[in-house]
Amino acid sequence: MATTLAGAGPRLWAPARHRSFRLLWTGQSLSLLGDGFSVVAFSWITLGLTGSTLTLGYVLAFQAVPRALLTLVGGSLGDSWSTRTLMVASSWTRSALMAAVGLAGLSGHLTVWMLCAAAAAFGAVDAFFQPARVSILPSVVDDDLLTPANALLGAGARTAAVIGPAVGGAVIAMTRAPVAFLVDAVCFALCGWCVSRIRTRPAPAPAAAPEAGPAERTTLGSRIREGVTYTLRDPRLRTIVALDTAVNFCYAGPFTVGFAALADDVLRGGSATLGILNGALAGGALLGTLVGGAVGGRPRVGLLVAALAGWLGAGMAVLGLVHSTPAVVATVLAMGFAIGFQGVFGLSWIQRNIPKDVLSRVISVDMVLGYAAAPLSLIACGALAGSGMSALFGPVAVVLALTGLAVLGSRAVRAMR
Repeated sequence: MATTLAGAGPRLWAPARHRSFRLLWTGQSLSLLGDGFSVVAFSWITLGLTGSTLTLGYVLAFQAVPRALLTLVGGSLGDSWSTRTLMVASSWTRSALMAAVGLAGLSGHLTVWMLCAAAAAFGAVDAFFQPARVSILPSVVDDDLLTPANALLGAGARTAAVIGPAVGGAVIAMTRAPVAFLVDAVCFALCGWCVSRIRTRPAPAPAAAPEAGPAERTTLGSRIREGVTYTLRDPRLRTIVALDTAVNFCYAGPFTVGFAALADDVLRGGSATLGILNGALAGGALLGTLVGGAVGGRPRVGLLVAALAGWLGAGMAVLGLVHSTPAVVATVLAMGFAIGFQGVFGLSWIQRNIPKDVLSRVISVDMVLGYAAAPLSLIACGALAGSGMSALFGPVAVVLALTGLAVLGSRAVRAMR
């Protein structure tokens, strides 16, 4: 036991000894930092121009819809083109877009329709970056380093997600909203520079694609269908994707609408309590990610998937019944820890076991289902929140519990390592 604990730290930081991984970590963190900046910048400058929250909703939708629609395209291209090239092109294009918006804002020529067009272009280009940033990792580090590498990347991503909006808000408060776009442009430009310097390992010979002839493989639509078919045919992949979709459902509705309702209507703590709940979730996920990377090894991922579903279901049940702030915070912290811990091993399993020539497409299918789950969750939880916390969190708890039982019922999934 002492030997295991003594080796946890060196095991977690082992990927950082590789220059290409350090460049990938820095580039991804800068990109996600820029994403956080962009949300605040788009929101603040839209409200400044129009004063309308409805218009803000349109601008944010213009960004979200193209990202969701084009992620499958981005995943398909990631399996046939260089993922590094896609990441660099996406980063530098987003940099140019943000710089253009910032300069237009400073010159006084920025309009709402220009913002909508920039948001749509940003979301479309971002759709090519997101699958690539996940699928590039197996070509940067060896298979035995995937778990700690995912842990370090996940920790950077979660930290950037917290720091980005905060720093973006501070920049706007100290200067003007268009300046935040220019800082955003610098983040994306540096991301592209870091990724361009990554040296990837030679790709293995591509595996034969299922049920696709040479002519069919040349079309984009057939390649997308290939990726969807490959994902749905494998019971292990279906399980991981289903659980990821369920977790995204939990994040979007219960962890936004639900947290706000809990903080205001039940715990009576207002915005301060809401901040504590979000901090507990983020802190727990960050801790779970780092612990998962430090533990390493190849545990039974199928059992981890079932455990996560059951753990989250139990947590949702507690949130619907308990009215004590310390108990709710502790529950949210534990739920965040489980999400971070299992996420490291689940993602590493996908990267290790899926053929490289279909990996980006599988990842894009997972992402698209998450994008689809988010608005449905927000609408459902918004409708249920008025009926009380049990009505909001209870159905989610039941769905997660049933998901865990279904996972345990599959021998192929239970055997996953």
